[in-house]
Amino acid sequence: MKRIWNLDELAEHWSLKFEETQLLKTKPTRNHLAFVAQLKYYQNTGRFPLATNDIPETPLHYLADQLEITVDQIHEYDWLGRSGTRHRKEILEFPGIRRVSAADKSAFSDWLIDNLYPHGADIEDAIESAFEWFQKHKVECPAGKELDRLVRSAYQQFELNLYEHFANCLSVESKILMGQSLDGVEGVVNFSDIKADPGRVGLDSVLKEVEKISFIRSLHLPVETFSSFNTKVLQRYRQRVNSESAWEVKQHPETIRYGLFAIFLYWRQREIIDGLIELFIQIVHRLSARAERKLVKTLLSDFQKVHGKTTLLFRIAEAALDNPNGLVKEVVYPVAGEDTLKSLLKEYKSSGPAYQQQVHKILRSSYSNHYRRMLPKILEALTFCSNNTQHRPVLDALDWLKHNQTSNQRYITLDDTIPVDGVIQPKWRDIVIEDNQGEKRINRINYEICVLQALRKRLRCKEIWVVDADRYRNPDDDLPLDFDANRENYYQDLGQTTDATAFVEQLRSEMSSALELLNREMPKNRKVRILSQGKNRISITPLAPQQEPMNLAYLKREITGRWPMTSLLDVLKEADLRIGFSDHFKTVADRENPDRQSLQQRILLCLYGMGTNTGLKRVSGSRHGISYKELLNVRRRFIHKAALRNAIGQVANAIFTARNPSIWGEGTTSCASDSKKFGSWDQNLMTEWHIRYGGRGVMIYWHVEKKSTCIYSQLKRCSSSEVAAMIEGVLRHCTDMEIDRQYVDSHGQSEVAFAFSHLLGFDLLPRLKAIASQKLYRPGDDKPGDYPNLEPILTRPINWELIIQQYDEMIKYATALKQGTADPEAILRRFTRNNIQHPYKALAELGKVIKTIFLCRYIGSEELRQEIHEGLNVVENWNSANVFIFYGKGGEVATNRLEDQELSVLALHLLQISLVYVNTLMIQQVLNEPNWLSRMKLEDFRALTPLIYAHVNPYGLFELDMNTRLPIEVAA
Repeated sequence: MKRIWNLDELAEHWSLKFEETQLLKTKPTRNHLAFVAQLKYYQNTGRFPLATNDIPETPLHYLADQLEITVDQIHEYDWLGRSGTRHRKEILEFPGIRRVSAADKSAFSDWLIDNLYPHGADIEDAIESAFEWFQKHKVECPAGKELDRLVRSAYQQFELNLYEHFANCLSVESKILMGQSLDGVEGVVNFSDIKADPGRVGLDSVLKEVEKISFIRSLHLPVETFSSFNTKVLQRYRQRVNSESAWEVKQHPETIRYGLFAIFLYWRQREIIDGLIELFIQIVHRLSARAERKLVKTLLSDFQKVHGKTTLLFRIAEAALDNPNGLVKEVVYPVAGEDTLKSLLKEYKSSGPAYQQQVHKILRSSYSNHYRRMLPKILEALTFCSNNTQHRPVLDALDWLKHNQTSNQRYITLDDTIPVDGVIQPKWRDIVIEDNQGEKRINRINYEICVLQALRKRLRCKEIWVVDADRYRNPDDDLPLDFDANRENYYQDLGQTTDATAFVEQLRSEMSSALELLNREMPKNRKVRILSQGKNRISITPLAPQQEPMNLAYLKREITGRWPMTSLLDVLKEADLRIGFSDHFKTVADRENPDRQSLQQRILLCLYGMGTNTGLKRVSGSRHGISYKELLNVRRRFIHKAALRNAIGQVANAIFTARNPSIWGEGTTSCASDSKKFGSWDQNLMTEWHIRYGGRGVMIYWHVEKKSTCIYSQLKRCSSSEVAAMIEGVLRHCTDMEIDRQYVDSHGQSEVAFAFSHLLGFDLLPRLKAIASQKLYRPGDDKPGDYPNLEPILTRPINWELIIQQYDEMIKYATALKQGTADPEAILRRFTRNNIQHPYKALAELGKVIKTIFLCRYIGSEELRQEIHEGLNVVENWNSANVFIFYGKGGEVATNRLEDQELSVLALHLLQISLVYVNTLMIQQVLNEPNWLSRMKLEDFRALTPLIYAHVNPYGLFELDMNTRLPIEVAA
């Protein structure tokens, strides 16, 4: 049950009705609170609490306030005694709940098989939903073991039905090919190759991925049948097959084997198509980028060979900078006369053709000699579509190339059947279309290059999509299909009005108020100046650095003295023994072989080896006697993304529950996010060269609340959108925290980000490095001179009519983000500056409104700027601890498998948040002592963080004794 409740939730779920209070008349006052606590707990969960600790503290106090009694009375109540049993019986009789029968159990099992499991629910979800089902039917819920047996039996029957259904959809020929793949027969793509991720960006990787797609399509899988099933169901069985070897898959009974393998192949086909598109996009980009780099290098080389040219250009530049307003004849000609400049120009032109022609010449050479072989393979393997007729010329060009791929003609006469407009960029037109004695003809290879570049551009913004893909699927599938039918519910879920005019008028009022307040306060603001000239017109005095409070240094020294050289592995173990997060790690197979206690030890060792990047071999074979093969088996079968995310969420919630408000303050709703670069192997599609930090690697994007608890993490490319990562973390974190303020650095914000954050109901607060050049937009109903103190930084009025016209479309995309019908990256890819269709302009306009309101607050309030800096400093502190924990293999992600990379990141997250949890208990134990608490000042509490590690040792022997505990008092 959730531990954190707000006032509205308490009023809705924990308020006592009149008829409920009447039940207390026959009971002594000392039992009143315990009785109503059991009653409301049962109404909210469908089950009874077994101890006082089962009931969250906040609702308990809320009930006590309604009864006008103290909470202390409940501690004397005997929950499992005669009074407790009698009260529970009376609570069941109150709404008329009857005993469960065999028919009820059968109906419940049928409901699970037909209605719950097909939507992606697992056994834990079924147990939670069971209470609602029995409560709805006014039937007493079976006891724990009986309910568990019913749920598991129904789940097993659902799985058998699923396997049989998919196996029966396969032809005999398909089953033979699948068996040959598992046996590794020569000439058939084997099982291990199908499981493998795409390799490095190159032609060989493209050909291998095309071969995989061709094999899977030769099986004629029932794609439409698969697509009708919930993706969570298919993902679960895909994960199961992915964790097994070919030998293990063959050990399943025939029906299970073919059913599982068919699910795996269907899902891998989508992933392989996505990988092939990524390869194509990166190869086309690399062709152009390498051609330009090579030409620039050549031109620089030629430039240096010209005698005296460097000195001459330096003198020209110096003279121009000294007198920028002067005439060319008066400034440049005294340094280099007209004849000299003409000679230099002739010399450059005589060295070769124009720049763009040279680039295309190099690009053409690379493409025709090597990469051209991929074109027919890609055209054969992928089916391209578009929902916009504007991009039809590119699809027509692809069809033309596909039907003429056997032609060896170098030049083709230009006619109406060859698409030109919308395919060939203006700068390449003269290179592609040549004039041969008055007849227009097309250079075939040059035309192919232009088609590929046009296709890449439209694939990236999803204007062209691919059949059977996942991330690059039909963009209409990213949106909620039932939006028109449930429009009002979706508007209500977002907290937005259905009246576009009212929405705009509210924003216009807020914008006008913000501008008026800033204009009025500017003369009094000594930290900000508005300049009347220049590009950078906003001048803000930097924040003064603050020193670390001395008492925090003493506190850290005390913790190091009490718990010196604490093993990081013991920290992970202590967190699990207190929280039990290892229970989330369930096998993807049919059953668990080791007992749970032995399994817990192996899981912790695996998580530690992955989270520190030391690897499973390094943590195996110590005094615990667990071998590398045993750990590898546990890693394959038990440790996967969903389990790690659930464990992280449980630890985060445990931190929120364990915090003492007198030390840490009340629960926060503010979160900061930023990314950190990690080095990684480069034979995969995730690793990229980072322009700012240099070197190849990946990015990990963290969401950290104000007291150093990271609630979400994600692995991303160096070039991927930080805005999408920010939105995903706010919407997908698995904790009880409600986020209404999100701090980001400059890269985590844009106008589209401001628009979506407003529609999704949270406040985006970026630290703007380019604050000096920002502009404020006008509300449109203002008059000249309304904001005299802001005039130098004011720009055009907002186009409110555009927002009204596209309001419904914007809500639809915001709903898609919140409902999770597609990844934020896939949705935001459509909203780029190059793609001005759809509601991009309206979203940008809405973003300008929200950003203007934010800028007024940011410029006018030093407290807000300080708050944003403090929040982002917490993320920087979190990033600094990454290096301390993820120290193995030089801190480099040493794998090319995407799944292993993601698991390493999540294991690091779990290990670091476990450290925060244990440190929270340690700090509270010290500060619970009166002499320490009295020393703490306000600035000490403000800067207090549980992310400290001077007392922690992550190195040495990896000893794991499950019977020893860290000396931390339970009361802490």
